[in-house]
Amino acid sequence: MARTDGRHRVTRRTKILTGGIGLVLAVSGVVVATTVGDVGHASADAVDKSFFVDITTVAPNVKTPPANRFASKGTFTVDCGKNENGHFNPDNFIAQPGIRNGAQHLHDYVGNLTTNADSNNKSLLAGGTTCKNGDKSAYFWPVVRIDTGDEEKSNAPEQPAEADVDAERAAAIQDAVTPRVDCPDVASQLNEVPDQAQSTVDTELDTLDQEADAANAQMADVQAGGGDPATVLNPLKDKRKASIDKIAQAAGGQLDQSQDLATCAVKDQNSDGIDNGDQNSDGPDVKAAQSQRRGRGGKGNRPPETTTSAPAPSTTTSASELPGPDENNEVAGNDGEIQRPATVALTFRGNPVTRVRAMPQFLRVLYGDAKEGANGPANARASWTCTGFEDRLTEKYPICPEGSKVERIHDFPSCWDGKNIDSANHRTHIVFPDANGRCKQGFVAVPQLRVTLTYDIPRAVQTAGQYKVDSFPEEHHNPLSDHDDFANVMSQRIMWRLVNCVNSGRTCNE
Repeated sequence: MARTDGRHRVTRRTKILTGGIGLVLAVSGVVVATTVGDVGHASADAVDKSFFVDITTVAPNVKTPPANRFASKGTFTVDCGKNENGHFNPDNFIAQPGIRNGAQHLHDYVGNLTTNADSNNKSLLAGGTTCKNGDKSAYFWPVVRIDTGDEEKSNAPEQPAEADVDAERAAAIQDAVTPRVDCPDVASQLNEVPDQAQSTVDTELDTLDQEADAANAQMADVQAGGGDPATVLNPLKDKRKASIDKIAQAAGGQLDQSQDLATCAVKDQNSDGIDNGDQNSDGPDVKAAQSQRRGRGGKGNRPPETTTSAPAPSTTTSASELPGPDENNEVAGNDGEIQRPATVALTFRGNPVTRVRAMPQFLRVLYGDAKEGANGPANARASWTCTGFEDRLTEKYPICPEGSKVERIHDFPSCWDGKNIDSANHRTHIVFPDANGRCKQGFVAVPQLRVTLTYDIPRAVQTAGQYKVDSFPEEHHNPLSDHDDFANVMSQRIMWRLVNCVNSGRTCNE
Protein backbone atom coordinates (compact mmCIF):
# COMPACT_ATOMS: atom_id res chain seq x y z
CA MET A 1 0.00 0.00 0.00
CA ALA A 2 1.85 3.09 -1.16
CA ARG A 3 2.08 6.20 0.96
CA THR A 4 0.65 9.21 -0.81
CA ASP A 5 2.39 12.22 0.69
CA GLY A 6 4.83 13.43 3.33
CA ARG A 7 5.62 11.68 6.58
CA HIS A 8 4.37 14.48 8.83
CA ARG A 9 1.43 15.54 6.75
CA VAL A 10 -1.64 16.92 8.52
CA THR A 11 -4.41 14.51 7.58
CA ARG A 12 -8.17 14.89 7.69
CA ARG A 13 -8.08 12.84 10.89
CA THR A 14 -5.58 15.17 12.52
CA LYS A 15 -7.79 18.15 11.76
CA ILE A 16 -10.77 16.37 13.29
CA LEU A 17 -8.93 15.13 16.36
CA THR A 18 -7.01 18.31 17.14
CA GLY A 19 -8.04 21.76 18.24
CA GLY A 20 -8.69 20.85 21.86
CA ILE A 21 -11.61 18.48 21.27
CA GLY A 22 -12.38 16.61 24.50
CA LEU A 23 -13.01 12.93 24.11
CA VAL A 24 -14.71 11.02 26.89
CA LEU A 25 -13.91 7.35 26.59
CA ALA A 26 -14.90 4.41 28.71
CA VAL A 27 -11.75 2.32 28.94
CA SER A 28 -11.70 -0.81 31.07
CA GLY A 29 -14.61 0.56 33.07
CA VAL A 30 -12.87 3.90 33.71
CA VAL A 31 -14.11 7.21 32.34
CA VAL A 32 -11.21 9.32 31.14
CA ALA A 33 -11.32 12.82 29.68
CA THR A 34 -8.89 13.14 26.80
CA THR A 35 -7.74 16.32 25.08
CA VAL A 36 -5.76 15.89 21.89
CA GLY A 37 -2.93 18.32 21.10
CA ASP A 38 -2.89 21.27 18.74
CA VAL A 39 -2.77 21.04 14.96
CA GLY A 40 0.84 20.81 13.83
CA HIS A 41 1.90 18.72 16.82
CA ALA A 42 -0.38 15.70 16.65
CA SER A 43 1.31 14.21 13.61
CA ALA A 44 4.86 14.93 14.81
CA ASP A 45 4.91 12.44 17.66
CA ALA A 46 8.50 11.30 18.06
CA VAL A 47 9.06 9.26 21.22
CA ASP A 48 10.74 10.83 24.23
CA LYS A 49 14.33 9.51 24.32
CA SER A 50 14.02 8.96 28.07
CA PHE A 51 11.68 6.06 27.24
CA PHE A 52 14.66 3.97 25.99
CA VAL A 53 17.19 1.92 27.97
CA ASP A 54 20.16 -0.31 27.17
CA ILE A 55 18.91 -3.76 28.22
CA THR A 56 22.40 -4.72 29.45
CA THR A 57 22.12 -2.05 32.15
CA VAL A 58 18.86 -3.52 33.52
CA ALA A 59 19.43 -5.87 36.45
CA PRO A 60 17.77 -9.31 36.34
CA ASN A 61 14.39 -8.93 38.02
CA VAL A 62 12.19 -11.83 36.90
CA LYS A 63 11.42 -14.13 39.83
CA THR A 64 9.78 -17.50 39.25
CA PRO A 65 8.07 -19.10 42.27
CA PRO A 66 9.43 -22.59 43.06
CA ALA A 67 7.14 -25.41 41.98
CA ASN A 68 5.83 -27.81 44.62
CA ARG A 69 4.68 -31.39 44.09
CA PHE A 70 1.14 -30.26 43.23
CA ALA A 71 2.31 -27.88 40.48
CA SER A 72 0.98 -27.97 36.94
CA LYS A 73 4.20 -27.78 34.93
CA GLY A 74 3.09 -28.31 31.36
CA THR A 75 2.72 -25.83 28.50
CA PHE A 76 0.22 -25.68 25.62
CA THR A 77 1.17 -23.49 22.65
CA VAL A 78 -1.37 -22.52 20.00
CA ASP A 79 -0.12 -21.68 16.49
CA CYS A 80 -2.29 -18.82 15.23
CA GLY A 81 0.24 -17.26 12.87
CA LYS A 82 1.57 -13.70 12.81
CA ASN A 83 -1.44 -11.85 11.36
CA GLU A 84 -0.38 -12.67 7.82
CA ASN A 85 -3.89 -11.75 6.66
CA GLY A 86 -3.53 -8.17 7.92
CA HIS A 87 -6.34 -8.00 10.47
CA PHE A 88 -5.97 -4.53 12.05
CA ASN A 89 -8.43 -2.08 13.60
CA PRO A 90 -8.57 0.50 16.43
CA ASP A 91 -11.47 -1.28 18.19
CA ASN A 92 -11.80 -3.07 21.53
CA PHE A 93 -14.98 -5.11 21.96
CA ILE A 94 -14.01 -5.97 25.55
CA ALA A 95 -13.35 -2.51 26.98
CA GLN A 96 -15.46 -0.50 24.51
CA PRO A 97 -18.13 -2.71 22.95
CA GLY A 98 -19.96 -1.09 20.06
CA ILE A 99 -17.61 1.93 19.93
CA ARG A 100 -15.88 1.92 16.55
CA ASN A 101 -12.31 3.24 16.51
CA GLY A 102 -12.64 3.87 20.25
CA ALA A 103 -9.16 2.52 21.05
CA GLN A 104 -7.55 5.35 19.01
CA HIS A 105 -4.60 3.05 18.32
CA LEU A 106 -4.24 0.10 15.97
CA HIS A 107 -4.55 -3.46 17.25
CA ASP A 108 -2.76 -6.45 15.74
CA TYR A 109 -5.01 -9.56 15.75
CA VAL A 110 -4.48 -13.30 15.54
CA GLY A 111 -7.03 -16.03 16.10
CA ASN A 112 -10.61 -14.98 15.41
CA LEU A 113 -10.99 -13.44 11.96
CA THR A 114 -14.05 -11.30 12.64
CA THR A 115 -12.97 -9.37 15.74
CA ASN A 116 -14.13 -5.74 15.77
CA ALA A 117 -15.98 -3.29 18.02
CA ASP A 118 -19.31 -5.04 17.44
CA SER A 119 -18.07 -8.56 18.22
CA ASN A 120 -20.08 -10.64 20.65
CA ASN A 121 -20.09 -14.25 21.74
CA LYS A 122 -22.22 -15.48 18.88
CA SER A 123 -20.35 -13.60 16.16
CA LEU A 124 -17.02 -14.85 17.55
CA LEU A 125 -18.31 -18.43 17.51
CA ALA A 126 -19.45 -17.99 13.92
CA GLY A 127 -16.14 -16.52 12.80
CA GLY A 128 -13.18 -18.22 11.22
CA THR A 129 -9.74 -18.39 12.79
CA THR A 130 -6.05 -18.26 11.96
CA CYS A 131 -5.31 -20.90 14.63
CA LYS A 132 -4.31 -24.28 13.19
CA ASN A 133 -6.20 -26.26 15.85
CA GLY A 134 -9.51 -24.42 15.30
CA ASP A 135 -9.24 -22.19 18.39
CA LYS A 136 -11.55 -19.22 17.69
CA SER A 137 -10.25 -17.11 20.57
CA ALA A 138 -9.40 -13.44 19.99
CA TYR A 139 -5.84 -12.38 20.78
CA PHE A 140 -4.91 -8.72 20.17
CA TRP A 141 -2.32 -6.10 21.15
CA PRO A 142 -1.21 -2.64 19.88
CA VAL A 143 1.12 -2.61 16.89
CA VAL A 144 4.75 -1.47 17.03
CA ARG A 145 5.95 1.08 14.46
CA ILE A 146 9.24 2.52 13.27
CA ASP A 147 9.10 6.32 13.06
CA THR A 148 12.26 7.87 11.60
CA GLY A 149 10.57 11.12 10.62
CA ASP A 150 11.26 10.34 6.96
CA GLU A 151 9.04 9.17 4.16
CA GLU A 152 8.35 5.55 5.04
CA LYS A 153 6.98 2.66 3.09
CA SER A 154 4.09 0.78 4.63
CA ASN A 155 4.72 -2.94 5.06
CA ALA A 156 1.17 -3.62 6.23
CA PRO A 157 -0.84 -6.03 4.07
CA GLU A 158 -3.59 -4.74 1.86
CA GLN A 159 -6.67 -4.16 3.99
CA PRO A 160 -10.11 -5.67 3.32
CA ALA A 161 -12.44 -3.47 1.32
CA GLU A 162 -14.52 -1.08 3.40
CA ALA A 163 -17.66 -2.87 2.24
CA ASP A 164 -16.30 -6.16 3.61
CA VAL A 165 -15.49 -4.58 6.97
CA ASP A 166 -18.94 -2.99 7.16
CA ALA A 167 -20.51 -6.35 6.33
CA GLU A 168 -18.60 -8.02 9.18
CA ARG A 169 -19.72 -5.34 11.63
CA ALA A 170 -23.32 -5.58 10.45
CA ALA A 171 -23.21 -9.36 10.82
CA ALA A 172 -21.91 -9.05 14.38
CA ILE A 173 -24.69 -6.62 15.30
CA GLN A 174 -27.28 -8.96 13.80
CA ASP A 175 -25.76 -11.90 15.68
CA ALA A 176 -26.13 -9.96 18.92
CA VAL A 177 -29.87 -9.51 18.53
CA THR A 178 -30.48 -12.99 17.10
CA PRO A 179 -31.48 -15.43 19.85
CA ARG A 180 -28.92 -17.99 20.90
CA VAL A 181 -28.77 -20.72 23.48
CA ASP A 182 -26.74 -19.71 26.55
CA CYS A 183 -25.56 -22.73 28.56
CA PRO A 184 -23.42 -23.10 31.69
CA ASP A 185 -19.82 -24.06 31.02
CA VAL A 186 -19.10 -27.61 32.17
CA ALA A 187 -15.35 -27.95 31.56
CA SER A 188 -14.55 -25.10 33.96
CA GLN A 189 -16.44 -26.90 36.76
CA LEU A 190 -14.22 -29.98 36.57
CA ASN A 191 -11.41 -30.52 39.02
CA GLU A 192 -8.63 -33.08 38.50
CA VAL A 193 -10.02 -36.04 36.59
CA PRO A 194 -8.62 -39.60 36.87
CA ASP A 195 -6.71 -40.83 33.83
CA GLN A 196 -9.26 -43.57 33.14
CA ALA A 197 -12.00 -40.93 32.88
CA GLN A 198 -10.25 -38.67 30.37
CA SER A 199 -11.66 -40.32 27.25
CA THR A 200 -15.26 -40.20 28.52
CA VAL A 201 -14.93 -36.59 29.61
CA ASP A 202 -13.42 -35.57 26.27
CA THR A 203 -16.17 -37.31 24.30
CA GLU A 204 -19.02 -35.87 26.35
CA LEU A 205 -17.64 -32.32 26.30
CA ASP A 206 -17.51 -32.56 22.52
CA THR A 207 -21.11 -33.80 22.56
CA LEU A 208 -22.17 -30.80 24.68
CA ASP A 209 -20.57 -28.41 22.18
CA GLN A 210 -22.29 -30.10 19.24
CA GLU A 211 -25.68 -30.10 20.98
CA ALA A 212 -25.39 -26.38 21.71
CA ASP A 213 -24.55 -25.66 18.06
CA ALA A 214 -27.57 -27.64 16.89
CA ALA A 215 -29.84 -25.93 19.42
CA ASN A 216 -28.68 -22.51 18.23
CA ALA A 217 -29.70 -23.32 14.68
CA GLN A 218 -33.10 -24.55 15.89
CA MET A 219 -33.61 -21.52 18.16
CA ALA A 220 -33.23 -19.04 15.32
CA ASP A 221 -35.89 -20.87 13.31
CA VAL A 222 -38.28 -21.19 16.27
CA GLN A 223 -38.01 -17.52 17.22
CA ALA A 224 -38.36 -16.38 13.61
CA GLY A 225 -41.61 -18.35 13.37
CA GLY A 226 -42.94 -17.04 16.66
CA GLY A 227 -42.57 -20.42 18.35
CA ASP A 228 -41.89 -21.28 21.99
CA PRO A 229 -38.16 -21.44 22.94
CA ALA A 230 -39.05 -24.22 25.37
CA THR A 231 -39.42 -26.56 22.40
CA VAL A 232 -35.65 -26.24 22.00
CA LEU A 233 -34.54 -25.71 25.60
CA ASN A 234 -36.36 -28.66 27.19
CA PRO A 235 -34.96 -31.38 24.89
CA LEU A 236 -31.55 -29.74 25.13
CA LYS A 237 -31.68 -29.95 28.93
CA ASP A 238 -32.40 -33.67 28.78
CA LYS A 239 -29.52 -34.28 26.37
CA ARG A 240 -27.13 -32.19 28.45
CA LYS A 241 -28.14 -33.96 31.65
CA ALA A 242 -27.30 -37.32 30.09
CA SER A 243 -23.82 -36.14 29.08
CA ILE A 244 -23.22 -34.38 32.41
CA ASP A 245 -24.23 -37.51 34.32
CA LYS A 246 -21.71 -39.53 32.31
CA ILE A 247 -18.99 -36.99 33.05
CA ALA A 248 -19.83 -36.90 36.75
CA GLN A 249 -19.83 -40.68 37.03
CA ALA A 250 -16.55 -41.09 35.14
CA ALA A 251 -14.87 -38.23 37.04
CA GLY A 252 -15.70 -39.71 40.43
CA GLY A 253 -17.06 -36.63 42.13
CA GLN A 254 -14.65 -34.18 40.48
CA LEU A 255 -17.45 -32.22 38.78
CA ASP A 256 -18.82 -29.28 40.77
CA GLN A 257 -22.60 -29.40 40.35
CA SER A 258 -23.45 -26.76 42.95
CA GLN A 259 -25.10 -24.89 40.08
CA ASP A 260 -27.50 -26.35 37.53
CA LEU A 261 -25.27 -27.25 34.58
CA ALA A 262 -27.97 -28.81 32.41
CA THR A 263 -30.42 -25.92 32.07
CA CYS A 264 -29.80 -23.37 29.32
CA ALA A 265 -31.49 -20.04 28.67
CA VAL A 266 -32.16 -17.76 25.71
CA LYS A 267 -29.93 -14.77 25.09
CA ASP A 268 -31.09 -12.02 22.73
CA GLN A 269 -31.90 -8.32 22.79
CA ASN A 270 -34.59 -8.92 25.40
CA SER A 271 -33.08 -11.74 27.46
CA ASP A 272 -29.71 -11.76 29.19
CA GLY A 273 -29.31 -15.53 29.34
CA ILE A 274 -27.79 -17.24 32.35
CA ASP A 275 -26.17 -15.29 35.19
CA ASN A 276 -22.50 -15.69 34.27
CA GLY A 277 -21.25 -12.12 34.44
CA ASP A 278 -21.49 -11.66 30.66
CA GLN A 279 -22.56 -8.06 31.09
CA ASN A 280 -20.84 -6.29 28.23
CA SER A 281 -20.70 -8.58 25.21
CA ASP A 282 -24.09 -8.96 23.57
CA GLY A 283 -26.80 -7.79 25.90
CA PRO A 284 -29.87 -5.60 25.28
CA ASP A 285 -27.86 -2.40 24.76
CA VAL A 286 -27.02 -3.48 21.21
CA LYS A 287 -30.11 -1.76 19.82
CA ALA A 288 -29.08 1.45 21.55
CA ALA A 289 -25.60 1.16 20.05
CA GLN A 290 -27.13 0.69 16.61
CA SER A 291 -29.34 3.71 17.15
CA GLN A 292 -26.41 5.83 18.24
CA ARG A 293 -24.36 4.95 15.17
CA ARG A 294 -27.29 5.81 12.91
CA GLY A 295 -27.59 9.25 14.49
CA ARG A 296 -30.83 8.64 16.38
CA GLY A 297 -29.44 9.08 19.86
CA GLY A 298 -29.36 6.21 22.34
CA LYS A 299 -26.94 5.49 25.14
CA GLY A 300 -24.72 3.06 23.22
CA ASN A 301 -23.36 -0.25 24.39
CA ARG A 302 -20.77 1.11 26.79
CA PRO A 303 -19.37 -0.83 29.73
CA PRO A 304 -20.51 0.08 33.22
CA GLU A 305 -18.76 3.15 34.60
CA THR A 306 -17.18 2.52 37.98
CA THR A 307 -14.54 5.20 38.40
CA THR A 308 -14.11 8.72 37.13
CA SER A 309 -10.48 9.72 36.77
CA ALA A 310 -11.08 13.16 35.30
CA PRO A 311 -14.05 15.51 34.87
CA ALA A 312 -15.64 15.67 31.46
CA PRO A 313 -14.82 18.82 29.49
CA SER A 314 -17.58 21.14 28.43
CA THR A 315 -17.17 20.26 24.73
CA THR A 316 -17.17 16.58 23.86
CA THR A 317 -17.57 14.35 20.86
CA SER A 318 -19.11 10.90 21.02
CA ALA A 319 -16.64 8.03 20.92
CA SER A 320 -18.75 6.48 18.19
CA GLU A 321 -17.81 9.44 15.93
CA LEU A 322 -14.04 8.86 16.12
CA PRO A 323 -12.46 8.53 12.66
CA GLY A 324 -10.80 5.29 11.69
CA PRO A 325 -7.39 4.55 10.16
CA ASP A 326 -6.34 6.21 6.92
CA GLU A 327 -5.03 4.45 3.84
CA ASN A 328 -1.69 3.92 5.62
CA ASN A 329 -3.24 2.42 8.76
CA GLU A 330 -2.36 5.54 10.76
CA VAL A 331 -4.81 6.69 13.40
CA ALA A 332 -4.95 9.47 16.02
CA GLY A 333 -1.28 10.44 15.77
CA ASN A 334 -0.04 6.85 15.63
CA ASP A 335 2.07 7.03 12.49
CA GLY A 336 5.08 5.26 11.09
CA GLU A 337 5.81 1.89 9.52
CA ILE A 338 4.01 -1.04 11.17
CA GLN A 339 6.42 -3.76 12.26
CA ARG A 340 5.17 -7.26 11.67
CA PRO A 341 6.30 -9.57 14.51
CA ALA A 342 9.11 -11.92 13.59
CA THR A 343 7.56 -14.49 15.93
CA VAL A 344 4.29 -14.76 17.86
CA ALA A 345 4.06 -17.34 20.65
CA LEU A 346 0.75 -17.96 22.45
CA THR A 347 1.53 -20.29 25.33
CA PHE A 348 -0.71 -21.37 28.19
CA ARG A 349 1.18 -22.34 31.35
CA GLY A 350 0.34 -23.96 34.65
CA ASN A 351 0.55 -22.86 38.27
CA PRO A 352 3.54 -23.53 40.60
CA VAL A 353 1.43 -24.70 43.54
CA THR A 354 -1.69 -26.36 42.14
CA ARG A 355 -3.43 -27.96 39.20
CA VAL A 356 -5.36 -25.61 36.93
CA ARG A 357 -9.04 -25.65 36.07
CA ALA A 358 -10.46 -24.99 32.59
CA MET A 359 -11.24 -21.42 31.62
CA PRO A 360 -14.94 -20.92 30.81
CA GLN A 361 -15.80 -20.18 27.22
CA PHE A 362 -16.07 -16.42 26.50
CA LEU A 363 -13.87 -15.45 29.46
CA ARG A 364 -12.44 -11.95 28.90
CA VAL A 365 -8.93 -11.19 30.23
CA LEU A 366 -6.86 -7.99 30.10
CA TYR A 367 -3.13 -7.52 30.47
CA GLY A 368 -1.61 -4.12 31.32
CA ASP A 369 -3.31 -0.72 31.12
CA ALA A 370 -3.63 1.29 27.91
CA LYS A 371 -4.36 4.37 30.06
CA GLU A 372 -1.49 4.06 32.51
CA GLY A 373 -0.81 7.81 32.45
CA ALA A 374 -4.37 8.65 33.45
CA ASN A 375 -5.16 5.65 35.66
CA GLY A 376 -1.83 5.25 37.43
CA PRO A 377 0.51 2.27 37.59
CA ALA A 378 -1.69 -0.20 39.49
CA ASN A 379 -2.54 -2.31 36.43
CA ALA A 380 0.47 -1.48 34.25
CA ARG A 381 3.15 -4.12 33.72
CA ALA A 382 6.78 -4.08 32.66
CA SER A 383 6.59 -5.87 29.31
CA TRP A 384 9.79 -5.17 27.37
CA THR A 385 13.06 -7.06 27.01
CA CYS A 386 15.39 -8.55 24.39
CA THR A 387 15.86 -12.14 23.29
CA GLY A 388 18.49 -13.73 25.48
CA PHE A 389 17.65 -11.34 28.33
CA GLU A 390 14.32 -12.81 29.45
CA ASP A 391 15.53 -12.79 33.06
CA ARG A 392 14.77 -9.05 33.11
CA LEU A 393 11.77 -6.96 32.07
CA THR A 394 11.73 -3.19 31.78
CA GLU A 395 9.10 -0.46 31.66
CA LYS A 396 11.08 1.20 28.86
CA TYR A 397 11.85 0.39 25.23
CA PRO A 398 14.95 -1.81 25.22
CA ILE A 399 18.05 -1.21 23.15
CA CYS A 400 19.33 -4.71 22.41
CA PRO A 401 22.85 -5.95 21.62
CA GLU A 402 23.66 -6.99 18.06
CA GLY A 403 21.98 -10.29 17.26
CA SER A 404 19.25 -9.85 19.87
CA LYS A 405 15.64 -8.98 19.00
CA VAL A 406 13.25 -6.58 20.71
CA GLU A 407 10.75 -8.65 22.69
CA ARG A 408 7.42 -8.08 24.45
CA ILE A 409 6.29 -10.60 27.09
CA HIS A 410 2.71 -10.40 28.34
CA ASP A 411 1.77 -12.70 31.24
CA PHE A 412 -1.97 -12.52 31.85
CA PRO A 413 -3.76 -12.84 35.22
CA SER A 414 -4.71 -16.43 36.01
CA CYS A 415 -6.82 -16.57 39.20
CA TRP A 416 -10.52 -16.75 38.28
CA ASP A 417 -13.47 -16.12 40.60
CA GLY A 418 -15.08 -19.38 39.44
CA LYS A 419 -18.23 -17.77 38.06
CA ASN A 420 -17.98 -14.61 35.96
CA ILE A 421 -16.62 -14.34 32.44
CA ASP A 422 -16.36 -10.55 32.75
CA SER A 423 -16.73 -7.79 35.35
CA ALA A 424 -17.56 -4.09 35.35
CA ASN A 425 -13.91 -3.06 35.17
CA HIS A 426 -12.91 -6.21 33.22
CA ARG A 427 -10.43 -7.08 35.97
CA THR A 428 -11.99 -8.15 39.27
CA HIS A 429 -13.27 -11.49 37.90
CA ILE A 430 -9.71 -12.65 37.08
CA VAL A 431 -6.63 -11.45 38.95
CA PHE A 432 -2.94 -12.24 39.35
CA PRO A 433 -1.70 -14.82 41.88
CA ASP A 434 0.55 -13.65 44.72
CA ALA A 435 4.35 -13.75 44.57
CA ASN A 436 4.29 -17.44 45.50
CA GLY A 437 1.82 -18.33 42.76
CA ARG A 438 -1.19 -18.78 45.06
CA CYS A 439 -4.67 -17.51 44.26
CA LYS A 440 -6.50 -15.57 46.95
CA GLN A 441 -9.45 -17.10 48.76
CA GLY A 442 -12.47 -17.64 46.53
CA PHE A 443 -10.40 -17.80 43.33
CA VAL A 444 -9.14 -20.81 41.38
CA ALA A 445 -6.08 -21.19 39.16
CA VAL A 446 -6.68 -21.38 35.41
CA PRO A 447 -4.05 -21.68 32.66
CA GLN A 448 -1.97 -18.52 32.39
CA LEU A 449 -1.66 -17.10 28.90
CA ARG A 450 1.77 -15.78 27.96
CA VAL A 451 1.99 -13.82 24.69
CA THR A 452 5.58 -13.41 23.47
CA LEU A 453 6.25 -11.12 20.49
CA THR A 454 9.65 -10.54 18.89
CA TYR A 455 10.58 -7.87 16.34
CA ASP A 456 13.42 -7.42 13.83
CA ILE A 457 14.06 -3.74 14.55
CA PRO A 458 17.45 -2.47 13.27
CA ARG A 459 19.79 -1.58 16.12
CA ALA A 460 20.39 1.86 14.59
CA VAL A 461 16.64 2.53 14.93
CA GLN A 462 16.74 1.34 18.54
CA THR A 463 19.69 3.54 19.51
CA ALA A 464 18.09 6.52 17.78
CA GLY A 465 14.86 5.98 19.77
CA GLN A 466 12.77 5.60 16.64
CA TYR A 467 10.41 2.73 17.40
CA LYS A 468 7.23 2.95 19.46
CA VAL A 469 4.06 1.17 20.46
CA ASP A 470 0.67 2.53 19.36
CA SER A 471 -1.17 4.28 22.19
CA PHE A 472 -3.93 6.66 23.10
CA PRO A 473 -2.76 10.16 22.11
CA GLU A 474 -2.32 11.36 25.69
CA GLU A 475 -0.02 8.42 26.51
CA HIS A 476 2.56 9.69 23.97
CA HIS A 477 3.68 6.13 23.19
CA ASN A 478 4.74 5.49 26.77
CA PRO A 479 6.03 1.89 26.76
CA LEU A 480 4.33 1.35 30.12
CA SER A 481 0.97 1.70 28.34
CA ASP A 482 1.63 -1.57 26.50
CA HIS A 483 -1.30 -3.96 26.90
CA ASP A 484 -2.95 -7.08 25.53
CA ASP A 485 -6.46 -8.55 25.32
CA PHE A 486 -7.80 -12.09 25.18
CA ALA A 487 -11.26 -13.60 24.85
CA ASN A 488 -11.50 -17.38 25.17
CA VAL A 489 -13.57 -18.86 22.35
CA MET A 490 -12.04 -22.35 22.46
CA SER A 491 -14.45 -25.23 22.33
CA GLN A 492 -14.72 -27.08 25.63
CA ARG A 493 -12.91 -29.99 23.99
CA ILE A 494 -9.86 -27.88 23.00
CA MET A 495 -9.80 -26.28 26.44
CA TRP A 496 -9.90 -29.71 28.03
CA ARG A 497 -6.91 -30.82 25.96
CA LEU A 498 -5.11 -27.70 27.12
CA VAL A 499 -5.86 -28.37 30.80
CA ASN A 500 -4.83 -32.03 30.56
CA CYS A 501 -1.57 -31.09 28.89
CA VAL A 502 -0.68 -28.45 31.49
CA ASN A 503 -1.71 -30.55 34.49
CA SER A 504 0.17 -33.62 33.25
CA GLY A 505 3.41 -31.68 32.80
CA ARG A 506 3.64 -32.20 29.04
CA THR A 507 4.81 -29.78 26.32
CA CYS A 508 2.06 -29.55 23.69
CA ASN A 509 1.95 -27.63 20.41
CA GLU A 510 -1.16 -27.35 18.25
